[in-house]
Amino acid sequence: MARRGLGMDVLTAARQRVARLFTDFPCMYVSFSGGKDSGVLLELAANEARRRGRRLGVLIVDLEAQYQLTEDYIRLMLKRHEDVLDVYWVALPINLRNAVSSFEPQWTCWEPGKEDAWVRPRPAEAIGEADYFDFYEYGMEFEDFVPKFGDWYSRQHGGKMTACLVGIRTQESLNRYRTIASRRKQRHDNLPWTTMISARVFNAYPIYDWRVEDIWTYNGREHVPYNAVYDRMHQAGLTLHQMRLCQPYGDDQKRGLWLYQLIEPHTWGMVAARVQGAEFGARTAREIGNVSGRIKVTKPDSITWEQFAQNLLASMPPETAEHFRVKIAVFIRWHQKNNGYTDGVIPDEGPMDKKTPSWKRIVKMLLSYDYWCKEFAMAPPKNKNSYEAYRKRMEIRKQEWGFRGTV
Repeated sequence: MARRGLGMDVLTAARQRVARLFTDFPCMYVSFSGGKDSGVLLELAANEARRRGRRLGVLIVDLEAQYQLTEDYIRLMLKRHEDVLDVYWVALPINLRNAVSSFEPQWTCWEPGKEDAWVRPRPAEAIGEADYFDFYEYGMEFEDFVPKFGDWYSRQHGGKMTACLVGIRTQESLNRYRTIASRRKQRHDNLPWTTMISARVFNAYPIYDWRVEDIWTYNGREHVPYNAVYDRMHQAGLTLHQMRLCQPYGDDQKRGLWLYQLIEPHTWGMVAARVQGAEFGARTAREIGNVSGRIKVTKPDSITWEQFAQNLLASMPPETAEHFRVKIAVFIRWHQKNNGYTDGVIPDEGPMDKKTPSWKRIVKMLLSYDYWCKEFAMAPPKNKNSYEAYRKRMEIRKQEWGFRGTV
């Protein structure tokens, strides 16, 4: 879908979209992370709610390992708009990716029994009771919790149509652009910046066309508070486009682990101790070679890339190694069916593009610890139960395809 202008500035367009949502949906809430984008969206939505005499829900999924400055900013915004907000500050045990350790590929935030190791004390006003939500299951995935909250929120308001406002911008990534541009998704009233999540809940992205420069222009001109952690990131040398807030141990997010040491040294000590591999991950975040598999990979001359891959798999914990073996089998099988590698043998080395399979590409994926194999255009499962079913199904298919032994 080609981009085309709307004949107005992005602030006017965003305000019109937010107003349209308040007209069309009797229930509204904002997904607020404490970042720059969701902060601007919360400001716009709260102002419209106040103008209409409406209430506005706010969902904050607190993932424990975050800057103290972020918590301070969240409190500031909740206080600023307390006259119109119904707050759901969630601090429950949720499973998250740990991309800095093959021995602990997932970690659980706010894990009971590990209170002494928590990065921060649980906020006093946060929801920490497991029975608060009827849909919650201990250790459920973040991606599973969020849409179920939307249905729960709608039910709390008599099953009314509900809009969840999400502060994503298409400038940030191709996947976010696809979220908006997709013609296959169901929309509200054919509005491209909405996505149907369930029969009663739609996601809406009113600032999808903002650039990062627009975010900071709005904050400056409107004198809106923002998270002071961005000032620290600027002082650390990051550009506007590099400044991101998210849980620190994820596949992409681990590259920003080193920032904790500069921005909040007192928080860094707890972040480093919270999960296996965090300190090592921070040290190697900027490496481009065989430590982290970024950009360039090399191998000893005495072995092939396939042998190198097998050695890497042998060095991993059995469960993690088996996870990657399944992914590798799917990768090879796809090229068998679609690119003519009928005997199942792929080149040992080749171009590092997405069209050509090779064991060198597999090594790069393993070294970068790309757990869900996004490099191979694979996606993480929707939840823990679907992943377990997937693993059992793929173990049978591996044998049917002839993949035995080490792969």
